[in-house]
Amino acid sequence: MTVSGLVPSSSRRARLWAQMLPCAADAPSDCGLCPRLKAFRNAQKAPHPDWHNAPINGFGGLEARLLVLGLAPGLRGANCTGRVFTGDGAGELLYPVLQQRGFAKGGFGHGGADDLRLIDCRIVNVLRCVPPQNKPIGVEIRQCRSFLMHEITLMRELRVIVCLGGVAHRSLITLLGQRQSVYPFVHGVHYTLSTPEGRAITLIDSYHCSRYNTQTRRLTPEMFQDVFRAAAALLA
Repeated sequence: MTVSGLVPSSSRRARLWAQMLPCAADAPSDCGLCPRLKAFRNAQKAPHPDWHNAPINGFGGLEARLLVLGLAPGLRGANCTGRVFTGDGAGELLYPVLQQRGFAKGGFGHGGADDLRLIDCRIVNVLRCVPPQNKPIGVEIRQCRSFLMHEITLMRELRVIVCLGGVAHRSLITLLGQRQSVYPFVHGVHYTLSTPEGRAITLIDSYHCSRYNTQTRRLTPEMFQDVFRAAAALLA
């Protein structure tokens, strides 16, 4: 049985949040760049005082060669637990696949009470804060893009980016100064691009590993495995 929004104990929660090592690309805990998102975040604090209820920054080291780019924290997922793709259905597919491909080690707990660590991999969302109804608006994605740009600049060894879904893909293509018509989102496609500093990277697109996509079979476990098998091969 899957339990969404499972909150670890205070000691375990402290250890979990300690894994979110701060870096210069992090959104501050009281970030107010997007008034709508800040108001929605703050509205969760009274009914859910034990939730993270703050921006969710990257998980994994900046020295990683693989970056996994998602959309936004889930209300009862990362916004609750404090770690990307933890507490909802998407992480139940993502983290086991990363473990199988050698990009993660340790146990994965739905509420984050675990000893999971990433290997040569970092995960971050396009949007750092949970949006109402899981639907960010354009200005919020643009406001948050500066954090992603700084993050990619700091990842000096970065070679492969896996974009989970069309929003993540389009945000990255815009950030890199490219045209969407030249680089459309297509599941499983590989594009060779360059960072703002001129470093070559490979973009691999995947449908988002959301519960909806997996239940409708738009994305199967085999399709998702193929994406990260390709990423591992590029880094071999």
